[in-house]
This record gives sequence, structure tokens and C-alpha cells, in this order.
Amino acid sequence: MTTLLLRASGFLASHSSLYVIVAAIVAFLIPETFAWVKGDVSSIILGIIMLTMGLTLTTEDFRELFRRPLDIFIGACAQYTLMPLIAWTLTQAFQLNPYLSIGIILVGCCPGGVSSNIMSYLCRGDVAYSVGMTTASTLLAPLMTPLLVWWLAGSRIEVDAAGMFQGILLITLIPVAIGFTANTVLGKKRIFKDIQSVMPGVSVTCLALIVGGVVAQVTPQLAGNGFSLFLLMLCVVFCHNTSGYATGYLVGKLFHFNKAKKRTLSIEVGMQNAGMATVLAASYFANPEILSTNPEAILCVVPCAISCAYHSISGTLLANLFVISDRKHNI
Repeated sequence: MTTLLLRASGFLASHSSLYVIVAAIVAFLIPETFAWVKGDVSSIILGIIMLTMGLTLTTEDFRELFRRPLDIFIGACAQYTLMPLIAWTLTQAFQLNPYLSIGIILVGCCPGGVSSNIMSYLCRGDVAYSVGMTTASTLLAPLMTPLLVWWLAGSRIEVDAAGMFQGILLITLIPVAIGFTANTVLGKKRIFKDIQSVMPGVSVTCLALIVGGVVAQVTPQLAGNGFSLFLLMLCVVFCHNTSGYATGYLVGKLFHFNKAKKRTLSIEVGMQNAGMATVLAASYFANPEILSTNPEAILCVVPCAISCAYHSISGTLLANLFVISDRKHNI
């Protein structure tokens, strides 16, 4: 049974993009399949994703933060300046309405995605640096994400920064802390290692559920606007994500990072925790109370949902491109 679970987890982790896309398609065609994934359920599912991250953290990972404070500081600054500002610039360039704007800004203001660590490993990046950056940006998220969203979008739409602070604390730091504590206490036990091994599959499944739940909610809007809305937001997400990869790599070059660190910084900056953005959008900008008076508010989750799937695809492609580049140079 354990072997079967491990194989299933490995398959899901290696085909995460396809899994998320299938969930989105099913949710669009049969919305009722994922209609239950909303509100507190979405928050709990995101908490499980963050718990899986915590289960992989060790005291060595936190020592890494103190061994390389300058590298981590540079990475965190790039994460929380480049992506939010690029997101805001795109809202102006594409003249997005306030709800679509808040969606892409939320994605830009969230910490690095958990799967970025896997991508760094695949492209022969600096995995320790990747884990350190993801950890640092996640720990900073309760403070930085609400402040940045309020600063960049507060003039166009009401932002409950205090509520977001509490929400992010509950769905990120507490699950991460529980996971880290469990790993510290039980990490050497074989059964615990087996549990850790199936967590990637659990994480991907949870992400697919979040995306499916969001797509189920926005199906009327997507259907009503044809493919125009989808194509518009896909273009915005593409520009946001690609700009993050490019500028992250340039920052690494500016500070004379080695090749492995430049690749890692590129991936860490470009890949956001879009699952968190999705839950925040649904909880604070498109909750039932808001939707009862303004149904259009549901649009804010569209950029987040598209980002969930797209970041996984683009991250995998970028990692493969780095590997192909190494092969061409016989590295």
C-alpha cells in the first residue's frame, strides 16, 4: 500500500501541471464537481498545502537563513518589489478593471511557490538557497502581502489589510510551524518519512482542488465573456510570470551570483504562491457578502486561478530549458 501511495505521489508531482489543467477543465464543464471547494474549505486546503511545506523544513534550513543573510535578503527584496510592481504596471498597461487588477496584484504580492524548490532541483539550481528564499518570503508574507496589496490597490478597491494579516497568519505560518515541529520531533521515524514522501502528491491534489473550486465559481463569467476574458488574463499572467523570471535572473547577474544561484533566483521570483492568492481573493474580495451586492467581484479570482496552472507549466519549461542549455554546452 505504501509503495502504491509513493508511486501515485511521484506521478502527481511530476505531472502537476497536467493535473491542475484537468481539474480546471472538469470544473468548467461540470461546475458542481468542485462547487464545495469555497470559503473555509479553500482556506483549510491551503493550510494543508502549507503544512506539507512545513513537514519538509528542518533546523538546517533555518540555519541556512543565517549563513547566507545577504543572499536571502537580496532574494526577498527582489521577490517583494519586482513582482508587485510588475503586476501593478500590467494593470495600467492593459487597463484592467479593479477586480481583475486586484487578482494579478495579489499574485504579485504573495510569497514564492512551494513547487519552486522542485524546479530549482530539476534545473541544477541552488536548492538550499531556494528553500531558504521560500521560507523567508513565507515568513514575511503576513506582513508584506497585506501592506503591498493595500499600497498598490487600496486607491481602487477597499483592502482589509488587518484581516488579510490574520488570515495569512492562520493559513500559512501556523501550518508551517506545526509541520516543522512535527518534522523536528518525528523526522527520524520511518513511518514519518513515508508520510513526507507522499506529501508532494497531497500538495498537488490540494492545489488542483483550489483551482477547480475557483473555476467552478467563475464559470458563468468565463462563459458569458467567451474566450476573450480568458485570453486577456492569460496574456497578463504570461507577461507577469515571464518578466519575473527575466528580472530575477538579471538581479542575480547584477550581484554576481553563480549560475546555480541565478537560476534559483529567477525561478523563486517568477513563481508565486498563486494558491494563496486564490484563497485570499475569494476570502477578502469575493466572499458571499461582497458578491451579494456586486457579483462582478468574482472576477478577481480569475487571474489567480490561471496563475496556479500557468506557473507550474512555465516553471517546468524553464527548468527544462536550463537543462537543455547545459547539455548543449556539455556541462
